[in-house]
Parts: sequence; C-alpha cells; structure tokens
Amino acid sequence: MTSATEQGTRNGPVREDERARVAAFRDRVGVDQLVDVHTHFMPKRLLDKVWAYFDAAGPLIGRPWPITYREDEDRRLATLRGFGVRAFTSMLYPHKPGMARSLNDWSADFAARTPDCLHTATFYAEPGAEDDVRRALEQGARVFKCHVQVGAFDPNDPLLKATWGLLAEAGVPVVTHCGSGPVATEHTGPGPIAALLARHPRLRLVVAHLGMPEYAEFLALAERYDGVLLDTTMAFTDFAERDAPFPREALPRLAALGDRVLLGTDFPNIPYSYAHQLETLEHTGLGTPWLRAVCHDNGARLFGL
Repeated sequence: MTSATEQGTRNGPVREDERARVAAFRDRVGVDQLVDVHTHFMPKRLLDKVWAYFDAAGPLIGRPWPITYREDEDRRLATLRGFGVRAFTSMLYPHKPGMARSLNDWSADFAARTPDCLHTATFYAEPGAEDDVRRALEQGARVFKCHVQVGAFDPNDPLLKATWGLLAEAGVPVVTHCGSGPVATEHTGPGPIAALLARHPRLRLVVAHLGMPEYAEFLALAERYDGVLLDTTMAFTDFAERDAPFPREALPRLAALGDRVLLGTDFPNIPYSYAHQLETLEHTGLGTPWLRAVCHDNGARLFGL
C-alpha cells in the first residue's frame, strides 16, 4: 500500500502545489532563488543503504522517518531546481575508514556534471586524512562534510590534527553534524567542538541543525568565534520540535547572528515537505531581512555566487 508521503512524491499536482508554496515563500521573502548548504547526493548504492537505515528506524533515529523525496537522481535535481534552488551541496560522509577518497572522487565527478552543485568533499579520522583533504581541495572542493555522529570519531582525534589545520588555512567551510540530535553519542555535543575551536579558532565551521538539541551552547560558540556559522537543517519543523524544540528565549541570539545562519534542509532525506522547512523558518518571527539573508544572501556571500 502506498503511503501518503509516497503519493506526494509521485503525484504531479501535489508537487506543483508544493512548488507554488515555495515560490510564494520566495516572493514574501523577496528572493528569486535559494542557496541550500545541506542537501545530500551520493552514490546510489550508498544512498540506498542510507534510506534502508532510515526505513528501519536505526539506533541513531529511534522513530519512523519516511523519506519524502525517494526519487532517482535526475528527479531529485529537477525537484530542487523547481523550488528555485540556485546552489546546493552533495553532503556525503564515510562511516568507516577507507571510504573518503572514493566518495570524494564520486563527488568531484558529480560537481563536474552538475554546475549548480557546490563541489563537496568529506574525510574520516584515519591515517591519510590530510592527504585525502588536500587531494579534494586540489580537485576543487568548496565545502566539506564532517559527520561526527555517524562516523563515531572524536573531532579532536590526533589523526585529524593536520587535517583541521589544513582546512582552517584554506578557509573552506566544513558542515559538521556535531550536535547530539537525534541521539547523543560519545563524541557529539558542544564540548569536543569547543576544544577543536580552541586549537583552530580560524576554522570556518558550519554547525549543522543549529546544533540540535544543544542550541544554546552552539550559539555561544558562534558568538565567540567569528568563523562559526550555523545551518537551519530540520530546525523548527514539527518533526524536530516534538523532541528537540528550539528555546524561544534564544531567538534574539539567533537573530543577532543573522549574517552567519545558512539555509539547510537535509533534502531529500526529510520526513516532510521542503516547503514546510521554509515556512517554519518564517514562523520564527525573525523578520524578512533575516530570512532573506539566511535563505540566499549569506550562502551566496560565503561561496562567492
């Protein structure tokens, strides 16, 4: 039996309605296009495994998580472009040693054939991590993904000492899942990242999911370090608010950091519509200039678009 979510992704009129919702949001905000720094494209075999993990509600999820945009690569690209996304990423990440280089090669090829994708790379805490990152930079990587939770490594692992130094020197943003949502693991939370930034204060680190659920602590790191940014992935959505609500008393702090907050969505691996993510940002009440900066201007400036 086809679920409502699956029907939504396959039914043309439903998708047209969602495009209209996104277009109406852009009109209200005053932007023709969006810049989304947290979207996932990866080799089909790996993406299938990721989707299977979500389908099984694995231990890092703990509850049903239907994939709204379970489509082939061409359809997913068309969907993003139909929403008016002018630039996006191919966030991919290894869960064990020996994967990063091949993932980076795939991503380099994907960026070459997908001009609106910001060339994305990744790394793992393993011997040769610095060489992998240096090679990816030489290939033209513009943004990196570091998934502390899935990778199950300490960002302060000595194997990464030179890697972080190289990234700080290059000034290339690193979108980092370091918060403890949806489930805390040994190396998640603000403590390890605070230690990392103390050693590499110039690191341009993008805290994914606004640091969910340790929002206040990661806001404090952004307030302390000018190179720290935050992305909005899943924040404020009904799905996230159920277990990890953003503290409303922290909204003024998020507003004050308006030039360092970036739109992220986790497309296609989200259990709700793309339009819902945008509309929930609007419901924060932080205002049109903040939304315009978050949804377009900050990302365009960061990547020189």
